[in-house]
Amino acid sequence: MSGWLKIVGLGPGAETMVTPEVSAVLAQATDVVGYVPYVGRVPARPGLVRHGSDNREEIRRAEHALQMAADGHRVVVVSSGDPGVFAMAAAVFEALENSAPETPDWRSLDIQVLPGISAMLAASARVGAPLGHDFCCINLSDNLKPWTLIEKRLRLAAEADFAMAFYNPRSKARPEGFGRALTVLREACGAQRLIVFARAVSTAEERIQVTTLGEATPDMADMRTLVIVGSSLTRCIQHAGDPLVYTPRFYAPCSVPSETVS
Repeated sequence: MSGWLKIVGLGPGAETMVTPEVSAVLAQATDVVGYVPYVGRVPARPGLVRHGSDNREEIRRAEHALQMAADGHRVVVVSSGDPGVFAMAAAVFEALENSAPETPDWRSLDIQVLPGISAMLAASARVGAPLGHDFCCINLSDNLKPWTLIEKRLRLAAEADFAMAFYNPRSKARPEGFGRALTVLREACGAQRLIVFARAVSTAEERIQVTTLGEATPDMADMRTLVIVGSSLTRCIQHAGDPLVYTPRFYAPCSVPSETVS
C-alpha cells in the first residue's frame, strides 16, 4: 500500500463547515492524528485508527504521522480551522526539515495541505465584515515566543491602523496576558475602538459580544474565543437583528466619523 499524508482543517466547529475535499480525504484515511478534541470530531469507523495526543506534542505528533505514512498508511493530520493558521501544517514541515538522516523516505512522501475555514474568517462572517480592509492576525500565546515580541507587534499593528484578529487570547495557564494586551491596545487605539469577542463560532456554545476597548475585560475571552479589534474606520450598524460590524473598503479617515456602539 502506498502511503500519504494530508494535513487538513476541520473548520471552526460545525460539520457543515468541513469542506467536501477534507471529508473525502477523511473517508480514505487509515489513521487520523491530532489534538484529542479535534480527533474526536472525526467519527469512528471500521478501518480507521484515531491517534489523539496532548496539545503541546505537536512535533512528536508530526513525526508519528510522517512515519506512519512512510510505513504505508494513509494518514490525515487534523487541526481546527485552517491547518496553516497557528496549526499543524507548520509543525509537520518543521519535523520534516529537521528529520534525521536515517529517515530520508519522509522527503519522498506524498504530502498535501488542505485548507479549512479558519476561526478568524468564521468570526468575521458571523458579525459582518470587520476584516473588510487590511488586517493582521496575531497569536497572543507566549508559549513559543516572548511576550515582548507580542507587545511590539500589537503596538506596530495599531500604529499601522490594521484591523486585528487574535488567536489564543487567554487560558488558565496564561490568565494575565490578555489583560496586558488590552492595556496596550487602549493606549495605542483609544477606549472607543470596537472589539468583537466571538466564542465557539458555529457550535451550540457560540457567544458573540460587540463592545469597545474601554468596556472590554479580560474575562470576556478564553481559548475558544477569537477576538477582533477594528481599525479606526470600523463601524457598527444597528439593525433588526444583531449588530453588524464592518470595515469600509476605502481609507479616507477625514471623511469618517469616530466609531460608536449603541
